[in-house]
Amino acid sequence: MTAIQQEFAEGKFTFAAADEDIHTAVERRLGELIGPTAGKLHTGRSRNDQVATDFRCWLMQSLPQVDAAIRDLQQALVNQAKANRTTLLPGYTHLQRAQPITLAHWLLSFFWPLQRDRERLADQHKRLAICPLGSGALAGTTLALEREALAQQLGFAAASENSLDSVSDRDFAAEALFSLTLCSIHLSKLAEAVVLFSTAEFGFFELSDAYTTGSSLMPQKKNPDVFELTRGKTGTLIGSLTGLLATLKALPSTYDKDLQEDKAPVFAAVDTLMSILPVLAGAVDTLQVNPARMAAAIDDSMMTTDLTDYLSAKGIPFRQAHALLGQVIRLAAEKHCPLSQLPLAEWQRIGPFEADLLTYFDPAHSVAMRSALGGTSPTAVETQLEHAQALLK
Repeated sequence: MTAIQQEFAEGKFTFAAADEDIHTAVERRLGELIGPTAGKLHTGRSRNDQVATDFRCWLMQSLPQVDAAIRDLQQALVNQAKANRTTLLPGYTHLQRAQPITLAHWLLSFFWPLQRDRERLADQHKRLAICPLGSGALAGTTLALEREALAQQLGFAAASENSLDSVSDRDFAAEALFSLTLCSIHLSKLAEAVVLFSTAEFGFFELSDAYTTGSSLMPQKKNPDVFELTRGKTGTLIGSLTGLLATLKALPSTYDKDLQEDKAPVFAAVDTLMSILPVLAGAVDTLQVNPARMAAAIDDSMMTTDLTDYLSAKGIPFRQAHALLGQVIRLAAEKHCPLSQLPLAEWQRIGPFEADLLTYFDPAHSVAMRSALGGTSPTAVETQLEHAQALLK
């Protein structure tokens, strides 16, 4: 068997026209090497339990590779965050300017979904590492197989408890495909943000030439193909997950040929992520940041939430403070005047504002005040970075 394994590893294994499948091919080749004794290879086994075992083995080897690739992208995000601890960026809700944040905080907002992806992949190992071998076609075997010992020799945590369930169970495939698809959704969200922020209209980022392509017609173009392809592939994975779940939804008990549809979407999902993740890591690591464009996109109106809190600290109910700031904003709009340049007398005509309100128009001050755990201040982000780096280690 070692010789046959080597043939597969070197791409030298030759299939014969009479081989029904991979199992009969291996048995036929073993017979060529050792003679009739090879006929014992299938003893106590069915293709049903062998296929389920092989599929689980493949995932047990493949998912750690995906985990390592996700980790590399996380490291790229951390690298950029460390370089931009105090860089200011406008934060958005509904794609409307909302409040100033730090770029490091924004970058780390993509680190944590990826961390959850890694945790999901790790958690499902306890359900994946269950060995079906020895279940036979569906009813088990009459042979006194030491299934627990066999499971351990193959790297599993335990042998399956029920032969009917073990040959038909594809929960592990659906769970893996879900985890991989959800990871791709997180990658797609990152991709969309980078595509948007690297447009001329925003100009917050510039992509490295190594991760962009030019136009076949327009010489000025620098297209973010890596990120667009990431978005596109996500749609394909979502469709594959839906397809697999539909295949599984009403199967009779034990093995059915429908289950041949289980592998292609999972194989493709792993291949897709393993092609996307290293490229995204490189693209994020080489991202060029334009702090001046980001700072210029922060306007006075984004600090009005802080001024609402300013009034609340003076004892004014929040809802009333909110209304007072609305009046100030309307007044400044009527006068075509930035809030920070509106005369203090106008402010005081509306509410109990004092000269110190001008300090609230400093975006760095706004960011610094949000120092609670999980906030965007440099001190809070430093705590995030320490935690993130500890997880990467």
